[in-house]
Amino acid sequence: MAPPLLLLQDIRLTLGTAPLLDGAEIAVSPGDRLCLVGRNGSGKSTLLKIAAGLLTQDAGTRFAQPGATVRYLAQEPDLAGHETIRDYVEAGLGPGDDPHRARTLLDQLGLNPEAAPDHLSGGEARRAALARALAPAPDILLLDEPTNHLDLPAIAWLEAELAAMRTAMVLISHDRRLLESLSRSIVWLDRGITRRIDRGFAHFEAWRDEVLEQEERDRHKLGRKLAMEEDWLRYGVTARRKRNVKRLANLHALREQRRQQRGGTAGLKLAATEADISGKLVAVAEDVGKSFDGRPIVAGLTTRILRGDRVGIVGPNGAGKTTLLSLLTGALAPDAGTVKLGAGLRMVTLDQRRESLDPDLTLADTLTGASGRRGGDMVEVNGQPRHVIGYMKDFLFTPEQARTRVGVLSGGERGRLALAVALAKPSNLLVLDEPTNDLDLETLELLQEMLGDYAGTVLLVSHDRDFLDRVATSVINAEGGGRWVDYAGGYTDMLAQRGAPVMVARAAARTTQPSGASPARAARKLSFKDKHALETLPARIDELQRGIAKHTRVLADAGLYGRDPAAFRRATDALAEAETELAKAEERWLELEMLREELEGG
Repeated sequence: MAPPLLLLQDIRLTLGTAPLLDGAEIAVSPGDRLCLVGRNGSGKSTLLKIAAGLLTQDAGTRFAQPGATVRYLAQEPDLAGHETIRDYVEAGLGPGDDPHRARTLLDQLGLNPEAAPDHLSGGEARRAALARALAPAPDILLLDEPTNHLDLPAIAWLEAELAAMRTAMVLISHDRRLLESLSRSIVWLDRGITRRIDRGFAHFEAWRDEVLEQEERDRHKLGRKLAMEEDWLRYGVTARRKRNVKRLANLHALREQRRQQRGGTAGLKLAATEADISGKLVAVAEDVGKSFDGRPIVAGLTTRILRGDRVGIVGPNGAGKTTLLSLLTGALAPDAGTVKLGAGLRMVTLDQRRESLDPDLTLADTLTGASGRRGGDMVEVNGQPRHVIGYMKDFLFTPEQARTRVGVLSGGERGRLALAVALAKPSNLLVLDEPTNDLDLETLELLQEMLGDYAGTVLLVSHDRDFLDRVATSVINAEGGGRWVDYAGGYTDMLAQRGAPVMVARAAARTTQPSGASPARAARKLSFKDKHALETLPARIDELQRGIAKHTRVLADAGLYGRDPAAFRRATDALAEAETELAKAEERWLELEMLREELEGG
């Protein structure tokens, strides 16, 4: 077995008064694909910064093989100090790295290399940071939430790009589909320590549940032992005090151990406060149109939203998803057509950037509705008063955080707080704009369950494919040119009905080039080989999708790795190869189809 390129051993770090990392370990060998998972606030990003050499631990060792190159993608990249995006990306290259790859990545990600970094949106800044991390083809990639602020085409491109690389990776992400596609090993950070299993993310939940069940059994045994020791303490310690001092010390250690075990088992509770039921028709759009600066954002949209629907709105960044959401909720008037809202609607909105949260207020004041001053101690939930501390605990906040300013909370903590504020308000229509941003996997699971139990209607903008599949009953997809099409089912159902993949990032790049730029391929014609590929690729894509489904079913056997590790590895490798081939086939088909349409249109 090859020695690790990067090794963290017994990493300990204390922030404030509580230890954040208490013996965490990670070993990254050539070709490893590790996903680092854990709750928000568990220290994942901190551990990744230590791995990148950007933060020094209190104790423990970090070792990197001499000459090994490490590139780190932060959640919030800093592009300051560079005149253009190209300068920023090329500044990350090392001696011998190819500048051409940097320019190619910028083109594939739809970025103008000469654009100034201070004029970029959040998604564009994230794509530039990805180009900087990927351009050198490093030995180790450390990626902290790489899909944040990316749209679905960019996520699909990134997944294919990472799958094709031989670089070792450590990946933090809330995108389950990305983790399932790329990971080969799991490192679970929980209560300051790490556990590792060399299996893909699809096996994480079953493994986690086994570990927690074993802990529960151990707690039960510990409780019985503690009761026996306390019985002995009451009736036997007086006569045997001198020779049993050690046993008394062991009892205190047992009590401390039990307190520590209890500390990590608190669960998140999500439940929406529901208002009176709305009418059956929630919104009816008839031939709706909306344009900005002569560009059609919505053109000729007709749709009905009924009580109980969970409607997902998807499309590339800039397609107008938030505009469509505003039209359907009456927050924005259409230029053409009509939008009629149903009776008795009580709408609660969770905005994408959490702008409704005042950074200067405390967590408790935010929940109780105070405005710039200390409020009461109660928050109304489902028409009943609850103490703010108890409600905070439902969302994994500690009593000590009640007076913490919102501005110092992590991204995941702000996401949970925004959910707590929104779900406390009575509603029968939830409008969620990117609700999964910065949420950990456990919070996502509970949010999905809550939305499944919610009696009202949900309008949802999201780039999380798995979340859409689990929640949405229909999907409205941006098809280009202001045209939106309504599909039944979730995201995967939408792809199956379209019979074609969503527009990938490379295609989007052509629409974002400066005026006057003309792709060389526009002058091409379809050769016999191109025509043959255009006709045969759909069947090849179907074949690869069936193969992926087959390999996924094989790997769903929780006992396969224990029975036959070689078979598990063969299935994992075959799945990764099929997914890479599928991404290439879909991209090639789309490129040829767009060329065909362009030539026929000309």
